[in-house]
Amino acid sequence: MTIRNTAPTAAERLLGAFEGVMGIPIPVHVRCWDGSEAGPESDVTIVFRNRRAIRRVLWSPNELGLVRAYVSGDLEIEGDVFRLLSLPGLVDRLGTLGVRGSDRRTVLKSLSTFVRLGGLGLRPTPPSVEVPRRRGTKHSKARDASSVSHHYDVGNDFYRLFLGPTMVYSCGYWDQQPGTATGTLEEAQNDKLDLICRKLGLRSGMRLLDVGCGWGSMAIHAAEKYDVSVVGVTLSHEQAEWARARVSEAGLSDRIEIRVQDYRDIADGPYDAISSIGMSEHVGDAALPVYAAHLLHLLRPEGRLLNHAIASVRSLTDTENSPGLIENYIFPDGEVLPLSRTLDAFEHAGLEVRDVEALREHYALTLRAWVSRLRDSWDDAVRLVGAERARTWLLYLAASALGFEEKGRLTIHQVLAIRPSDGGSSGLPRTRALWLG
Repeated sequence: MTIRNTAPTAAERLLGAFEGVMGIPIPVHVRCWDGSEAGPESDVTIVFRNRRAIRRVLWSPNELGLVRAYVSGDLEIEGDVFRLLSLPGLVDRLGTLGVRGSDRRTVLKSLSTFVRLGGLGLRPTPPSVEVPRRRGTKHSKARDASSVSHHYDVGNDFYRLFLGPTMVYSCGYWDQQPGTATGTLEEAQNDKLDLICRKLGLRSGMRLLDVGCGWGSMAIHAAEKYDVSVVGVTLSHEQAEWARARVSEAGLSDRIEIRVQDYRDIADGPYDAISSIGMSEHVGDAALPVYAAHLLHLLRPEGRLLNHAIASVRSLTDTENSPGLIENYIFPDGEVLPLSRTLDAFEHAGLEVRDVEALREHYALTLRAWVSRLRDSWDDAVRLVGAERARTWLLYLAASALGFEEKGRLTIHQVLAIRPSDGGSSGLPRTRALWLG
């Protein structure tokens, strides 16, 4: 007579332990280091490649622990990453470490299971791409330059993999249906740049300042299509090098100057118009009044400012950076603020806000396009920046897409403001249709 071993497998025990401390069923498939599997059939599988993955989660039972496990390669995600990240309450429940568990006995049993499976041990070393402890005053010029370098100076060729030939790292403007012949990412980005130029009322002979100019796309578009002269500033040396090469190749060196410069050091105004696209998230709440006042100072009377920035839809007290993916791997010192903080800073500085347009759905579409391109170029991404950094970017872009799709999390706005003349004139036509041209 053959006696079959019915003892639970490592995967069954691990999945049960996580469900015990979280107090909810986890509707994903799990596979462990020994090949055992558990959980319902699913379009996403969480693979614990070794026991160290458990220790990473237990040492940081929140978003950071999961991120460290995935980025390091101790934990893999097979299948639909969007499905995993959209599971309601998964990360929040994990962070309670049993506070919401069904009962104390269940929680203690789960913790004992973790220990027997190898969860007890020294804190694993964080992945090498994690941002080291920050030094210096937050949003000082030196620290801002370091933060920007961490985010952008990872290789222009890497960014090109998912941004495409436009090299525009902000949400597109999807005027056409995505997936159609004219509904491409490139079309959406060009349409966005043109929308900004029209909102700014650019005309031949004007002088434009592009704050946070990235790889020069806005500067080139404005110079080519609207015959303006442009000064673009960035804190990224790699961006500036790429942008200058593009400007030279386009034959626009006589009309476009690219500088590595902090916005606080720009002193050659006045400008007829200022664009700031995806830059003010680096400014921070405390420095936002300085940012607004300095841009006002750089504008001529009746000059226009277009600020394109991600915003939180929650109150400021609910938007503090958690110790997770974005602060520790992507945007050190980045601050996504409610729209009201930007409007308040602008108006206190003396800028007059004339128009606000929300583009939340547009960014969700853009991010999904970036995720698709990064996946399609995965081997090249790993070759260029290494597996750890490639994983951080896939996770970041996918999570951000969901953040814009789900209500109550993230949005993005284009805020158009002007510097009124001493007599109060805005210089704007009376209707949106007229000033959009």
